[in-house]
Amino acid sequence: MLTQNKRLLGILITAGVIISLPAIAMLFTSEVNWTLSDFLVAAVLLFGTGLTCEFVLRRVKKTSSRLLIVGVILLALFLVWAELAVGVFGTPFAGS
Repeated sequence: MLTQNKRLLGILITAGVIISLPAIAMLFTSEVNWTLSDFLVAAVLLFGTGLTCEFVLRRVKKTSSRLLIVGVILLALFLVWAELAVGVFGTPFAGS
């Protein structure tokens, strides 16, 4: 149980650090210009993905199944993030 809590804490800290990077960059350059809604969407994506992965790691016992499910979750995160960032697929979801 203690290792699960350490893993959860690690996931939450990692997501928090990733969220703080654009905020720090905004202090030094005008090229990074995130709004509050950008930070909220990023937080939902990162914390939601992290918590979903933690749920899978706690519930799924078979290692190969764990890896496959977590891999699909991470792939979905990267695809959504790329679409929101630059509109890779050109959907209205990205605002293009």
